[in-house]
Amino acid sequence: MKMSIVKIKDKTFKTSITQEEIQQRIKSLAARINEDMAGKNPLFLSVLNGSFMFTADLLRQVTIPCEVSFVKLASYDGVLSTGKIKEVIGLNDDITGRTVVIVEDIVDTGRTMRKMLNSLTVRHPKEIHICTLFVKPEKLEEPLDIEYAAFSIPNDFIVGYGLDYDQQGRNLNEIYTLVE
Repeated sequence: MKMSIVKIKDKTFKTSITQEEIQQRIKSLAARINEDMAGKNPLFLSVLNGSFMFTADLLRQVTIPCEVSFVKLASYDGVLSTGKIKEVIGLNDDITGRTVVIVEDIVDTGRTMRKMLNSLTVRHPKEIHICTLFVKPEKLEEPLDIEYAAFSIPNDFIVGYGLDYDQQGRNLNEIYTLVE
């Protein structure tokens, strides 16, 4: 793997996951979803801003009938999680009796996902599944059933492929890890 270095604002990052690796993992996730969700017409609920690239690439590989909608939650300020989740843009779709697949860029503590699950459950979906590009098992504080995770990663700060550092770097095609 060719290592490349990027500088974003005051921090330096190095390549940790290539575009090819990301696409390969997304293809295999989509294949599992196609099999598991056949006949269910799932609603993919993409969490903005971070999961926009992941959602687009995932849905290009999903071959079953499905729908997509977007919500926006915020819990980060720079590199630190504030721990406070504020719902910015809510869900307008009726999800009663629906199969919902939450598409998230990264699950670290799980607090954001827990809040999301709680706010969706009161809308009476048939079932809710979690699909994330990244999960940080060692940082997880909430017990979550994450059925679809492309990568399990250490507790490093990453940027690229939709993930940002202070709103920068989302446009990068690969994942970069903070160099201390």
